Amino acid sequence: MVVLGACAAWSLTTAAAHDGRPEGMLLAVLAVAAGYAAGRIFGALLPVAAPCAGALAGVSLTVAVPRLSPGPQIIAPLGHLGATAALLTLSAGAACCAAWAAPAPALRLTLRLLAAAITVTAAVLGSTTGVVTCTAVLLCSLAAGRMRHRGRGIAGLALAAALVTGLTWAVAGSALPDGLAASLENQLTSHRVELWHDALHLAHRGTALGVGPGRFGDLSTTAAQSTPPDGKPHSAPLQLAAEQGMVGVVLLAAAFCWVLFALWRSPRPTPVALTAGAALTALAAIAAVGNALSFTAVSVGAGLLAGLATARPLTAEPAPSVADVRARDDRLTP
Repeated sequence: MVVLGACAAWSLTTAAAHDGRPEGMLLAVLAVAAGYAAGRIFGALLPVAAPCAGALAGVSLTVAVPRLSPGPQIIAPLGHLGATAALLTLSAGAACCAAWAAPAPALRLTLRLLAAAITVTAAVLGSTTGVVTCTAVLLCSLAAGRMRHRGRGIAGLALAAALVTGLTWAVAGSALPDGLAASLENQLTSHRVELWHDALHLAHRGTALGVGPGRFGDLSTTAAQSTPPDGKPHSAPLQLAAEQGMVGVVLLAAAFCWVLFALWRSPRPTPVALTAGAALTALAAIAAVGNALSFTAVSVGAGLLAGLATARPLTAEPAPSVADVRARDDRLTP
């Protein structure tokens, strides 16, 4: 709550300094908080049914409302595809968490098949990113069952998120070798890279306070040329750097690190915690190169999955494995 409160307070501060529009940031903070609270409650009451219902709800929402937001639709590759991939990734993570919490082997297999079906859904919807991230979450979930030390897995997830963010920053600053930069630009599109250049330029203009929440579209010439314009740089860390300065970036990193720390200390079994961490890390990677966090459904889903994976179930869960016991002892040993 302290981290989320600081995010909301800083957005108001930078908005007051530059006549910005903090509504989007405040809505995102509220969505994450609401999702997290709901996840803690339902995860305690229904440790298997709740994540399963969340996975089905995420898939249903993606299929029934493919654009995920009202108003003018942004054409590919800068449109709703990132949000689709993010929501399906969170759904796959929730299904895998439910599988690890399930007491019966048959139910466990059924829930893993649900996660595989979500991956197929991503392919049917044409979301290549969704296929990659859902597959990665499924494989990480299977590997999590063999992890003896939860901390090493959490550290690996933090490193992966840092590498993706660093690569995004390097592309925005033209700090990569020409061959690699050209290859990445072909994948990301030149328009997206130009948006990142503008965001980094604005971040240098206002290192401390940024240019104000919601003002990137007003000051970026590349964003103004989009059809129709959406006023976003399509990268969460670069958007915060441009609009809220480096303090905004630090607060975003603090929120992600707090989630990983909460998963490390979670009373849930290690496979559940690491599976949720893998899904949230995949979301962080998607958000680093897209505008997935601009969609309320994604923010709610991220908070919900984090809450489910850190809840304290009121009912007995399956007996922990030897790896779980050893990992718990390692965390409790001074």
